[in-house]
Amino acid sequence: KTFFVENLTEELKTATCVVLVDYTGLTVAMQQDLKKKLAASGAKMLVVKNTLFRLAGKEAKVPEETLSDTVLSGPTAMIISDGDSIAPLQILAKFAKEHEALKTVGGVLEGNFVDTAKIIELSKLPSRDELLVKLVGSINAPVSGFVNVLAGNLRGLVNVLQAVKKKIG
Repeated sequence: KTFFVENLTEELKTATCVVLVDYTGLTVAMQQDLKKKLAASGAKMLVVKNTLFRLAGKEAKVPEETLSDTVLSGPTAMIISDGDSIAPLQILAKFAKEHEALKTVGGVLEGNFVDTAKIIELSKLPSRDELLVKLVGSINAPVSGFVNVLAGNLRGLVNVLQAVKKKIG
């Protein structure tokens, strides 16, 4: 158990996103499906005893609200990600709509406690990759417009020259 708590403490220290869920009512097949979907986004799901999570959380300096009895009551699974913080939240929200047995109870995002309402709100945000694509598109739009304007002038010149050629020739 000491080894497990030490490893969990290290994971909590490096995590950008930790979400605690009550998985009561999910079948093993449903849990495996959720784990597979989370793994695709770089997150993982661990079933953790509440006492061990409290020990690791105190060592990793997790916010006290996360370690309270209201959050850590009953069977708890931990979704942890050290990459994109929003993608696992989106997967959880979508999975919870399909399977009402899954209930989010709280979590830690970038070192701050987040409640269920905030997790649902954050899950509606675009992922980091989507935001980067939009940013690149926004940066590229003026350049593309400028190139099209220049190309339009060149096309106009070519058309005038062709008309002159037809008239002369």
